[in-house]
Amino acid sequence: MFWTRLLSGVVLVLIALVTISAGGYLLAAVCLGISLIAYGELMKACGIHGKDGTVNALEGTGYAGILCYYGIVVFTGSDTAQLFGILFVLIAFMFVYVFTFPRFRAEQVMGSFFCFAYAPAMFAFIYQTRQLTYGIYLVWMIFISSWICDTCAYATGILIGRHKMTPKLSPKKSVEGAIGGVAGSALAGGLYAHFLVEKVVAEQEVTWIFVLLSAAGAMISQVGDLAASAIKRNHEIKDYGHLIPGHGGIMDRFDSVIFTAPMIYALAVLLIGK
Repeated sequence: MFWTRLLSGVVLVLIALVTISAGGYLLAAVCLGISLIAYGELMKACGIHGKDGTVNALEGTGYAGILCYYGIVVFTGSDTAQLFGILFVLIAFMFVYVFTFPRFRAEQVMGSFFCFAYAPAMFAFIYQTRQLTYGIYLVWMIFISSWICDTCAYATGILIGRHKMTPKLSPKKSVEGAIGGVAGSALAGGLYAHFLVEKVVAEQEVTWIFVLLSAAGAMISQVGDLAASAIKRNHEIKDYGHLIPGHGGIMDRFDSVIFTAPMIYALAVLLIGK
């Protein structure tokens, strides 16, 4: 299991290096594919998936909404257009609800929209971050802040973890581990900025900004990790899928990144600009 997980991790890192470095349509296509898979995993986890593996009307509407939303993100770049895109997806779900009544229950419709907003809409911020002026450097903060945090939190928790953070949800996670994860992520972000980014961004000192980005991303990434775990606990499943050997599904591997991406994008626009 360890070697399978390690090999899968290496492959994921290579794919990330190629697609994120290239950016543009390639990155958008990969984010779109990940979003479609994640949406399907969430719909199944929430019990809204069609019977016998078929795609029901709500799922079909969600998949179509994801395609349209990514079209808006990629071809308009307008924040206002994206907001309206999300609202139109909600209206589309309500359209299905009304004209197929009483096939679907209200909680299924709300769950379908939640699955759309939770993964696909938030995944799109990876592409949007890459499109910023210094996006080639900023986009890596999404992964540094989440994956470094995960590693440092685990190591710190093993060494000095004493106080349980969420004992009923994740008994092995500790307050000390969470603090260690944020501190380790902030340090990694600062080193990354000092040795690589400062040489490129001549007009302002960005090391402290990257420290803040990484620390904030680390904090929100832990919420993302726990949120995905809570959904699995509620629906009594071990993994969201089996796509990635040793890791599970897309939602199992990218649960923290989903939360980190919009946080890094928002702070980057606020502190550095588009």
